[in-house]
Amino acid sequence: MNTKKVIMLGDVVGDPGLEALEKQLPRMIQEYDADFITVNGENAAEGFGISEAALNRMLAAGADVVTSGNHVWEKREFWPILRNEKRVLRPANYPAGAVGCGWTTIEKNGVSYLVINLQGRKMMTPIDCPFRTFDAIFNADEAQSATVVLVDFHAETTHEKEALAFYLDGRATVIAGTHTHVQTADNRILPKGSAYISDLGMTGVTDSVIGMDTGICVERSKKHVLYHMKCAQGTASAQGIVVEINVETGKAMKIERVNQ
Repeated sequence: MNTKKVIMLGDVVGDPGLEALEKQLPRMIQEYDADFITVNGENAAEGFGISEAALNRMLAAGADVVTSGNHVWEKREFWPILRNEKRVLRPANYPAGAVGCGWTTIEKNGVSYLVINLQGRKMMTPIDCPFRTFDAIFNADEAQSATVVLVDFHAETTHEKEALAFYLDGRATVIAGTHTHVQTADNRILPKGSAYISDLGMTGVTDSVIGMDTGICVERSKKHVLYHMKCAQGTASAQGIVVEINVETGKAMKIERVNQ
């Protein structure tokens, strides 16, 4: 049986998250003998958006593809890179004409990986349908060669994440939720062979409010005043999943949470 292991890590938050990624990801790759890596980087640049420097650090740490979400647009100077760099994605279901691409295929060590970035609509901006967007990508001629299909679903509610997961079960190899920055404990293999988790968690400071300074977040919540958010400082960890995949069938065999 031909098997591969994929690591998918949750949202990198600021410099502490980048430093944790640079420290922990090479160890994870060695420990799990991982073959392919995705990292959500939408909060990597000072907690909001991506910069060229942050992207380069994530790629150098071992990421094959950097996914994102609603904050990917924060740094206007990054848009030309988003337009031209196939290893960084924005959600595919933004309306036509949005800068960048929402999916890519990458050949690595004889295996073709299709990575799709989608964004939810419940309690978020009501953009195009993620269900229909997946169908269009999955059925595209350019995607047909892919053996392994990885989906980063950047969404707010578990309801929407689980609904999409069951809709994709048997077609996507892995459906991993991002955006909430809190790692969930519902990792499992769905009935038709797809691996699923509601949220990968985050790569950032553990003693924080979703990676941000606790004092500022408390004051924002108490007073309903939009104080400027800053990344928390302190010990950071890298959270996500490791999935073992049968590349002959494209099905997931095992999914394990990681938090290092």
